[in-house]
Amino acid sequence: MNSFVQWRDVKYGNVFEQELTGLRRRREADARCTVRDIERVLTQLYIMDGADWHGRGDVQDINMAATIAAHEHFIAQWKAEGSV
Repeated sequence: MNSFVQWRDVKYGNVFEQELTGLRRRREADARCTVRDIERVLTQLYIMDGADWHGRGDVQDINMAATIAAHEHFIAQWKAEGSV
């Protein structure tokens, strides 16, 4: 694999896992945290992603994509549990 592509994949994976860990910790530590709260954060992330008219650069684009994906994944998992 091209090392240029590889660093992107590693960066994406690291950010994705860090975000999931943070979301899990938030859910465990805050009994008032709801899936709707996380959906609101995701909505703001979509807005921030769409507001990139100056260009963030490769690293920040990867961070944003992985962060959004982690939130989407977390929400889907939570809803699949049926405890929503």
